[in-house]
This record gives sequence, C-alpha cells and structure tokens, in this order.
Amino acid sequence: MQKRPFIIGLTGVSGSGKTTFIKELEKAFSEDQLCVISQDNYYKDLEDQEVDQQGITNFDLPQSIDHKAFAKDIEQLIQGQEVTRKEYTYNNPDIVPKDLVFKPCPIILLEGIFVFHYKIISDLQDLKVFLNTRESIALGRRIRRDRIERGYPLEDVLYRYEHHVLPTTDLYIRPFQELADIVINNNQDFSKGLQILIGFLKNQINE
Repeated sequence: MQKRPFIIGLTGVSGSGKTTFIKELEKAFSEDQLCVISQDNYYKDLEDQEVDQQGITNFDLPQSIDHKAFAKDIEQLIQGQEVTRKEYTYNNPDIVPKDLVFKPCPIILLEGIFVFHYKIISDLQDLKVFLNTRESIALGRRIRRDRIERGYPLEDVLYRYEHHVLPTTDLYIRPFQELADIVINNNQDFSKGLQILIGFLKNQINE
C-alpha cells in the first residue's frame, strides 16, 4: 500500500515572504519529492468577489477563495492522482494564464494566508509552519509585489492594505499562529529556519 504523503501547511501575513521562502525550499528537493500547491490559484471569479463600501473588490477575505475546490484537489493528490488547474493572474491583462499541473509527491506543501483557517484543509496538515514578519516590512514587500507583478497603482495598494489586508490579518491570520508547529521569523533572514525544515522533510522522505 502506498504511503500517504506528508502534508505541510505554510502561512503568514501578506508580504511575509512565503513565495521567496518556498522557492528556496524547492531548490532542496526534486520535482518528484515535493509538490507545492497554492491557495492563490483558487480565487473565485471577479463577479463572485465581495466589494467594500467604496466599491473596491476585497480579495483578502476567506470567502474570496473556492476552498472546497482547493480541498478536493488536495485530496486527489493524496490519493495519488494528478491535478490540473488554470493559473490565477489577478486580472492582470499582461499575463497569459498557464495550465498548472500538480503531481503526487511524498511531500505536499499547501501555501496561502487562509490554509490554517479552513478546517477542511487545516485538518489534512501533518505540520503547520507560520512565517512571521513585522508589519512595516510586510507592507514594503506588498507594495513592491502588487505594483510590479499585479500592476496596481500605489494609491490602490495602500488603500487595500489599510482597509482589507490589516483587518484580515487581525481576524484570520495572526490568531492562527498559535496553531503552528514551527514559527520562522522572516524580518531579515529565514535561512536557519529553512535549513531546519529541509532537514526534517528529508528525514520524512527517507523514512
């Protein structure tokens, strides 16, 4: 009987450096050892998103994500089945969405700001990792990312951070930090925490 994959949940506030951390983590494993599947590719269609009192779409709410589809695809991977998903491009017309293919692996990493919040997804996780970052540093990273990768003007980025990101952080992200098995600080450098996690996961594969 095939061994069940080891499931990791990785979360942290917006701008905590999850993407950079995962890229470094992936370098330590081959494609048939580690599969990373992100909550970000499960956003609902734009017309199904909530808007605030100013008419601005709020993507920083748990209901912005089709978490049932996310959970279904995770279950497929656990059962040894390949998953295909269309890349979510944050409504950026300059990006052509790709077909993303996720293959079953001994280690499956679930990434996103709400992966501890959704019970159906949290309950699947064998290890929970929280990437911790000071608010001022997270804001700077968010500005750089949203302006460059998603094409948002600075005024829009700052509005969303104040009215959408911070309330979500207080309600749906920070309170779940206490559930984490490992908390890695990423204010300047996460290398020590990364190496500890890599060593642990390599042991899981060898077992």
